[in-house]
Amino acid sequence: MLTVPRFIGKALARYLATPRPGVQVGVASDPRKLQQCLQPCDVLLVEGSTRIATAIKYLTQSTWSHAALYVGPQLGGEDENGHPYLFVEADLIRGVCKRPLSHYLPYHTRICRARRLGDDDKGRILHEVSRQVGNQYDMKNVFDLARYLFPMPPVPQRWRRRLMALGSGDPTKAICSSLIAEAFQQVGYPVLPNVTLQPGLAPDQRAAVHQVFHIRHHSLYAPRDFDVSPYFEIVKPTLDRGFDYRQIEWASGP
Repeated sequence: MLTVPRFIGKALARYLATPRPGVQVGVASDPRKLQQCLQPCDVLLVEGSTRIATAIKYLTQSTWSHAALYVGPQLGGEDENGHPYLFVEADLIRGVCKRPLSHYLPYHTRICRARRLGDDDKGRILHEVSRQVGNQYDMKNVFDLARYLFPMPPVPQRWRRRLMALGSGDPTKAICSSLIAEAFQQVGYPVLPNVTLQPGLAPDQRAAVHQVFHIRHHSLYAPRDFDVSPYFEIVKPTLDRGFDYRQIEWASGP
């Protein structure tokens, strides 16, 4: 038997996961080129068109509403159409689950790749995210996001990120970006940390300063942070797979 809050939460999740008619999104990537570019631990950002995607994009002032981690064929299993599972994501309805590449092909996507990430740390990240398959989506976060789909006074810019972090804090529950950000933080790889400058400690370095990195709580991360992070490079399949502007066939008329 579902409790009343869980029943309401599931009904709300189904409502928020419904696509909004008429929402304009960017152009989808070429499926073949996208698959050729992907490497383990790549973060795939997605521009969604659902109601909850609208709320996330509004709160973060970003194109991106969702993030998934590419694991690769070693993830194992297939969906009902025989497509191999390659990604792990935190889904509003299914919780932390496996996904095939075909799930993302209709959407505008972007690949974000951690630069110089060591093989051992890649293995730890993939293991950490994969072992969470089956965990629940943070429904407390769903209730918080739902409030911003209804008429209300504008939310000041300085409060928006905090409003994204009003989830339950339960380690067996997650949202898409916090699931991935936490795994990278566990191996010491920065996503978008707070950085402060402190004066040098040595007597001959009094005028020098050095950077000190401060870990942000993983619940404060949004999909856009992987895009704007100075430690992740953007991989564009069209350019990466041998783009040549001289091969373009332009229309002769307007």
